[in-house]
Amino acid sequence: MYDVIFIDDESDIRLAIEQSFELEEIPARFFASAEDALLAIKTDGLPKVVITDICLPGLSGENILSSILHQDAEIPVILITGHGDISMAVNALRNGAYDFIEKPFPIDRLIDTTRRALDKRALTLENQELKRSLKASQALGPRIIGETPSIQALRDTIIHIADTNADILLFGETGTGKELFARSIHEQSSRRDNNFVAINCGAVPENLIESELYGHEKGAFTGADSARVGKLEHAQGGTLFLDEIESMPMQAQIRLLRVLQERMIERVGSNSLIPIDIRVIAATKVDLKQAASEGSFREDLYYRLNIVTLELPPLRQRKEDIATLFHHFLLVADSRYGKSAPAIEAQQIHQLMAHDWPGNVRELRNAAERFVLLGRLSQFGESDNVSSKETSLAQQVAEFEKSIIEQALNQCDGSIKATMEHLQLARKTLYDKMQKYGLDKNNYKSE
Repeated sequence: MYDVIFIDDESDIRLAIEQSFELEEIPARFFASAEDALLAIKTDGLPKVVITDICLPGLSGENILSSILHQDAEIPVILITGHGDISMAVNALRNGAYDFIEKPFPIDRLIDTTRRALDKRALTLENQELKRSLKASQALGPRIIGETPSIQALRDTIIHIADTNADILLFGETGTGKELFARSIHEQSSRRDNNFVAINCGAVPENLIESELYGHEKGAFTGADSARVGKLEHAQGGTLFLDEIESMPMQAQIRLLRVLQERMIERVGSNSLIPIDIRVIAATKVDLKQAASEGSFREDLYYRLNIVTLELPPLRQRKEDIATLFHHFLLVADSRYGKSAPAIEAQQIHQLMAHDWPGNVRELRNAAERFVLLGRLSQFGESDNVSSKETSLAQQVAEFEKSIIEQALNQCDGSIKATMEHLQLARKTLYDKMQKYGLDKNNYKSE
């Protein structure tokens, strides 16, 4: 299928545009009537962009606009108008046309408008494909999204350790997704059919943390009107996730160390030992080894937890994943709020990639939710505003294009043939773009 369908009943205009498009390597088909064009679309499918004169014999350009947008409301339709058709063209814009060009027009204007429309359509199709693939994967449980080497290495490590009984320590800044990684480990283990129990050690008052973890017997303390099962016992056969473990009081650390060593607990107010079969995944945003040397965390507990440590990278170190993550969060927000977000554009992707994301993935998720609710990106700070003003549109599009090619090379293990098919690019075009951005296929091959 050709990228562009061009409709005009004047043969000299069709010939001139055909020659210009050939020089610009824009694949296009040319028709003298709307009826012939619509028949071709019915046979071959929708093109990426439609360009049509408004005044045609038979069906008009407005009829074509209505027919095309009925089939796909996001296809760019460019209208060519005579001097007397301006009001008609403005009305067509209100009804969904992408743009209009008044005769006579410089050919550069038409080529520039066509390329912008093709870029918009490419982004729309990519958004749709990402949404489809992300939606299809939702049934698979917690999903670690990203193709950067650090995320791929984490996924590989999780595959190797998920079905063992080893306790795990997750280290990462606030908002990097520590609980998601913990749930992913749980879901990929043989413990998946039992409970995943999460507790935030920094959110439980010091005088209640032992009762919260180990449970208590009736009458163990004032207000204990009935026996209560603690988090460790509730996680029997499953996984206990201890978030912000650096916040656990020192006395509670001593008791936890003994439980990890013996896999036995006593409820508060009881002398009976209860055997437990659990895996413990602890998470922290501080360097526990340094905390141990400073005396704020028990050194022996640190070494007991440090059997396997997974370091989660901050979002600023995995910027190639930002677009994919943002689309995933858009899909989640679409479902949550019952609203569809507009297709995100290249300049907005640049905004996202230019931001440092101190709040990491959590901050990105909040930005996606606001995008769905407000239909626009809120500003991230003065530095980003300056960056977007100083960077030209061409630079922004180039940065986005480079990130898409890098992501495809990662997914295709550096295979040029697979990358060509994935991106629907000719071999020469792909090589030219890789040379332009300094990309080497060998850097994307698995060892």
